[in-house]
Order: sequence, then C-alpha cells, then structure tokens
Amino acid sequence: MKLFQRLLVAPAALGLISPIAANATEINLNEISNYSDVESIELANSFDSDQPNKSLLLAGGEGLADTDSYDGGFSETTTASFSVDFGIGAVDGKDTTTTVTDGDEDLQATYGFQIDLNTSFTGEDSLDISIDAGNSNGSLAEFDTNGEAATTTTLTASDILTVDGVSYTFPLGGATAFVGDNTDGSMLFTTACVYGGPSNTLDDCANVTAGITGGGLSIGAAYDFDNGFTTAFGAQFSEAGIATDETDDSYALNAAYIADNYGVSITYANVEDVNDNDTYMAFNGYYSFDNGLNISAGYEIGDLDNALATVDETEAYFVGINGEVGPGELGIAAGTVGVQTETATGIPDRMMYEIYYSYAVNDGMTITPLIYTKEAGEIVNGTAVAGDLDETGIMVKTSFSF
Repeated sequence: MKLFQRLLVAPAALGLISPIAANATEINLNEISNYSDVESIELANSFDSDQPNKSLLLAGGEGLADTDSYDGGFSETTTASFSVDFGIGAVDGKDTTTTVTDGDEDLQATYGFQIDLNTSFTGEDSLDISIDAGNSNGSLAEFDTNGEAATTTTLTASDILTVDGVSYTFPLGGATAFVGDNTDGSMLFTTACVYGGPSNTLDDCANVTAGITGGGLSIGAAYDFDNGFTTAFGAQFSEAGIATDETDDSYALNAAYIADNYGVSITYANVEDVNDNDTYMAFNGYYSFDNGLNISAGYEIGDLDNALATVDETEAYFVGINGEVGPGELGIAAGTVGVQTETATGIPDRMMYEIYYSYAVNDGMTITPLIYTKEAGEIVNGTAVAGDLDETGIMVKTSFSF
C-alpha cells in the first residue's frame, strides 16, 4: 500500500514562477528610511478585502452585474463541494460483448473530478447541480471515478466537463418532492443496504433495474412517517418526450422500514418502451451487529413483456459484509454481474466477487485498494455470449474531497 500511496499522493501541481523585470536606478538610502514612520501605505490598502472592488468582471463584461453590491463570492445559502479520484491498476481478461478491451495485464491510470453546487431559497428547498469530468477508460471502468464513461469504440473517454444532473427539491404538503433533468427517478428512494463497495457492478446491492436510473426528465416525491417507515414514488422520461407512445418511460414505487440496527425495503418498477412493458421488483435488507460489522443482501426479479423473446424472466442477487477493521473499513461481497436473463440451456449465472479495504489518511483523503474477479459468461459451441474469460482486476483508488 505504501507504494501506491507514494504514486498517488505525488505533488499535484507545480509552482508557477513569473520573472519580474526591474530597472536599476540610483538608490537613496536616506529616503527609504523615511518610510519607517509611515503608518499606512496606499499599496497595502489596495489589498484590503474591506475596500470596494470595482473590477470583478473580465474585459467586455461591464454592465452585466452590479459591482457595487456583488462581493465576488457565493450567496449565504450556497455551498460547493469538490472531489477528485485517481485510479491505477491492471485487469486480466476480456469482454467480447463490446469492442472495449477490459484489460490485458497492462498498468493503466484514470481520474475523475466532480463539483457539487447546492443552494436554498427558502431554507426548506434545495437546488442541486453536479458537474463531472474525467477519462474513465475500459480497463478501470469498474471504479466509479466520475466523468464520461468509455464507449464501445474508444478505450478512453473524452476529458470534458459534463452536467451530471440538475434537480430542485422542495416541500409539498407533508411530503418532499423533486423535479430534475439527467437525475435518477429513484433519487428519494430508501434502499435498505449499507454496503458501500467501490465497484460499479455490486454497489447497487442487486437493485439493478427496479431502482430506475439514467432518465432525462425525472420527478418524484417521498413521505416520512417519522416512525421508521418511508414511502416514495419516482418517474423518469426519455429526452424524446414525456409520457408518449414513442418514449421510454419508467415508473417506480418504494417502501422501507429502517430501525436502529436493521432495515428492509421493497421497490417496484414498470419500465416501458415502444415494444414492451417490463416489470421489476427488488427486495433489500441489512443487519448491523454490535461489533460494527454489517451484512446486506438484495434480490431482484424481472418479468419481460416481449412476445418475440424466448425468455421472459431476469434476476439479480447480492450479499455483502462490511465494517470497521483496524483503522479502516473492510468489505467483501458476491453477486451477479448485473441482471441475468433466463436461459433455456441452464447456464449458471455470471458471478462477481470482490474485496476492498478503505483507509482514511486524513479528513480529506482516502485510499481504497480493490481486488475482484468476474466469472466467464455463457459459452455456446465455443463462442462467448457474455465474456469469454474470467476477468480479474487489481486496482487502487485515491479519493480527495475538499
């Protein structure tokens, strides 16, 4: 771990040195000494933060803001948080379902950067904006490092800023409601799972499709009964339109009960598109022991409504254990690689296993090594259907928050 720590905690920036040209002139030491009695110098006053600043705008921006009242900072109700992730590692294995190579034992690195902005107008509402950047590539895609994900035709995503979501949350009667764009319809759902693994595959605790994600316009509401019970509704619509026959719409309901040391939840979703109307139901639960360890489990079943399909059921399941061990958190989990579709040949489900240890170096820096393996997928007549090799990855992520 010390090796990775030295690699990832290297100096993140180099100082910029700007040469200053000076003209040699005759120096009068007696005149310089006279400045020792001066109590205030105009140059020093120019750096006084209490002095009005009349030049806050860039050239050409005059008149766009009231510089007499604008102080150059956020409003009193606005906050900003920043996070940076660096990942380094190697993967042995290949997924033939795409043209992106998962890895060939080559050591690779990636990064992600995120800005979260939050502001309130009434003290009870919240406007949230998330901005991401990064170059998550195919080899280290198992780590969630924000930014644009790799496509099926390129190994590395573009290093560009993207808006990951805009949402507005507000009270509605005794409930809490939200509306957003590029925001999950399940934003207000309560999923009874306390496993926080670093991988993209198992971090949903088997609530893969029922917890609707990735929509265009999203709306929803949640109600807290103040006795451990919560209920929520969410809907999301594609960018093509809202609730029309030509769009892919999703609707979901969620109910949960959270006690002091355990919790259970159920989520039901109806996922529509132009061809079919699929339904999914997910069950999740966790239990926290007195020694600090937690066990979480989840199971999802789907019913596919497609008359042309030869299969009509899907399933996903997961179990994970995590808790404080030494100065950090240890986690071990196993589950299906996403949703597994029913097959007529009886091929077993494709599984993934992982173990991680998350160690907080200080309040703003955390190092998380991860080791995982994914089983080979279905092989029919020597041809891979979903992954032709067991995939094994070893990687380390260093996360900064500020």
